[in-house]
Amino acid sequence: MKKEILKGFTMLALIVALALATAVVSANAQSSSSTVANIPFEFVVGNQAMPSGKYITKAASADGSVLMIQSANARNSVVRLTNPIEHKGSRSNARLVFHRYGDRYFLAEVWDGSDNTGRQLTKSRQERALQRELASISPKSDPGQSVYEIVEVIAALR
Repeated sequence: MKKEILKGFTMLALIVALALATAVVSANAQSSSSTVANIPFEFVVGNQAMPSGKYITKAASADGSVLMIQSANARNSVVRLTNPIEHKGSRSNARLVFHRYGDRYFLAEVWDGSDNTGRQLTKSRQERALQRELASISPKSDPGQSVYEIVEVIAALR
């Protein structure tokens, strides 16, 4: 009888250990994906200017709503709130999307390339003010025309 109980507890312990190990591996696989990109120009994330160079982007929250952008040398880092976005086409490569106003670049979207979903960064006060200013001086003949140019930088999933 004691042998049966011991055998039952051993099996239960093995099942629990296996379930925990599977959960940890799964959680690490989800949280460890990041994108790496070489940005050839200075850009702005939120209110922080970031110099050109190699950058790593990764989720800083379990649901992915917070994104961390960090230089490869870890000297520059910023955390920003994001919203989920979906690409309607079949394009699914990893990339960073910037809004360019003259010679100023603002990080707008991050796509990891794993599927058709990405993360859209909330616009900073600085970008909204620049957008309003440029819209007020742009020709009134084409109100649907965007005041910024979209620039994409290819990234690699890591």
